[in-house]
Amino acid sequence: MARFRKNLPLLGSELFTCYVGLDTELLYREQIELPGFASYPLLKNEEHKELIRDYYRNLVDLAHSHGIGLILDTVTWIANKDRGAELGITGDELKKLNIEAVNLISEVRDEKGHHPTILCGQVGPRGDGYAPAEQMTTEEAEEYHSEQIEIYSHTEVDFVSGFTLCYPEEASGIVRAAKRHDIPVAISFTVETDGRLPTGVTLCDAIAQVDSESDNAAMYFLINCAHPDHFEKILKAEPWVKRLRGVVANASRCSHAELDVAETLDEGDPYELGVQLGGLRKVFPHFNILGGCCGTNLQHMDRIIREALAV
Repeated sequence: MARFRKNLPLLGSELFTCYVGLDTELLYREQIELPGFASYPLLKNEEHKELIRDYYRNLVDLAHSHGIGLILDTVTWIANKDRGAELGITGDELKKLNIEAVNLISEVRDEKGHHPTILCGQVGPRGDGYAPAEQMTTEEAEEYHSEQIEIYSHTEVDFVSGFTLCYPEEASGIVRAAKRHDIPVAISFTVETDGRLPTGVTLCDAIAQVDSESDNAAMYFLINCAHPDHFEKILKAEPWVKRLRGVVANASRCSHAELDVAETLDEGDPYELGVQLGGLRKVFPHFNILGGCCGTNLQHMDRIIREALAV
């Protein structure tokens, strides 16, 4: 049974942290091949599964040491049928791996306790997270993502979150699918160095469109997979920014195009990144979800939390 689905504490003012940089950690630090940049197939290997479990344990310990809340995300960012099929994973096996990913974070929460620890079923883009070759309509996206979200609705996840989305129709479809299956949902867009979504839409307009097409059903919005330098300039004291609850930032200032061809991991400056995210919380006190995406590690996470708590 989902512990917090009907009463999510992250909707209050308490600080929560969120880490979705595990894929880059596994690929670059652990030197594990990730065909299609997919981590969830590693759950089929006990050694790799235990490695992922240890990452989760360390995150819980870090959050507990600072006395803040934690969102534990499944490693299922691209565990959908199209991208699964590219890896030869389809049907029952794909469903089993989605469930296994939830079981793993649930087991870690049971083992380590919580302050609180919230379980999130992660949903990613159908296509490329930086440059989709094709774009779905809202209706198509709802039908497409319903398959994965329905699976989550029968597990212990407290909510689902669409991450690294780059056009509003896909986000709207995810929100509608979650609403259909009666599970809370959040949306996280990625932006380019100009602060716009990869498809050229402004973040303000994207949020407005999703809210309009889904009757404001999303709990909140985030920005992820971008460096603060890319979006700080667009965040102003305007009503739409109230729909944002925070940022899950990249360590690197590189553009998505540069990151796509990078052969080494750009870890940026953990202290500087923490200061920048802490500064955002100072300007926007309602930003209570802050964390790390590509290129970040526990050092970045610790500094982000410290700077956010110092505000």
